[in-house]
Amino acid sequence: MTKQAWRALIAVCALLAASACSKDAKTETAAMADEGDPIMVLDAGTEPRSALRYKITDGTITRSDMDFRLATLAQTADTASLSVIPGVRLHIVSGPSMGADGNIEFEVNIEKAEAMVPQGMDPKIAEDLRKSASILDDIGGTVVMNDRGLIGATKFNEQAKNPEIPVRLLIAIINARTTLSRVALPAEPVGLGARWQSTKDLMLYGFSIQQVDTYTLVEKVGNEIKLNVAVTQNALPQTVEFPEEGVSLSVQSMAANANGEIILNLNALESDAFASGESQDKLIVEAGGSSESIDITETFEVRMTNTTRLQ
Repeated sequence: MTKQAWRALIAVCALLAASACSKDAKTETAAMADEGDPIMVLDAGTEPRSALRYKITDGTITRSDMDFRLATLAQTADTASLSVIPGVRLHIVSGPSMGADGNIEFEVNIEKAEAMVPQGMDPKIAEDLRKSASILDDIGGTVVMNDRGLIGATKFNEQAKNPEIPVRLLIAIINARTTLSRVALPAEPVGLGARWQSTKDLMLYGFSIQQVDTYTLVEKVGNEIKLNVAVTQNALPQTVEFPEEGVSLSVQSMAANANGEIILNLNALESDAFASGESQDKLIVEAGGSSESIDITETFEVRMTNTTRLQ
């Protein structure tokens, strides 16, 4: 292992999978387009067609569990670093909701975060995992969306600004929830087999990434709809400087794909959903006058369960 490879690998792991970050990085969240409708209908589906809209009554509270698994492998020509999160289960409360100016406003809070520790794991490692998960306890904020699920505003609470929170994990959780539980609905009436796309521009550590969520309406029964979802992320070549760390990262390619299924209750604040996927990033890291190519592969799995409907 060369000193150059080691330095570059540490730099990437510190910046992309660290458990601490700068205050400025914490404020970078998914941004919805300011102009135009971000939803494009590809196929309106079969007749009969109807407009899909959220109908959330004031005072609605929905509880859910969110299971999240993430594994990151960073490799240089002669060095590799594997980071695995065996599993984190988040117990989430959304609501109570209230209507304001035609929108729906509600709080979202992680009541408790639990490490999903495999049986037989070393007790000390298991305890470290539990402590690491508990840092997500009480993270929350306020969400304002319209009856199509388009986010108008979000605001984090003070706990979410804790510099010890893993930013990459936090943003992954928020983005997964936006895609799977805050499904953006089309303006026009649609029927079974309808397909539509929701486009988002994301900012992560200064990188500009475009995400496209493609939904297919499989079934509709009363206030519940079943959807298949396919997610793609892509970034154009770009360079981001980190002057304080003396590091710059240049993207050669950055792409991710995921597929899943959603059962969405239009009267609730949470869905039942599952998705899994993989991302592939190719970066060049410059630090201390030297450069190194880094390949990063991430695999992830998300499962969301509306526990209120099970009570």
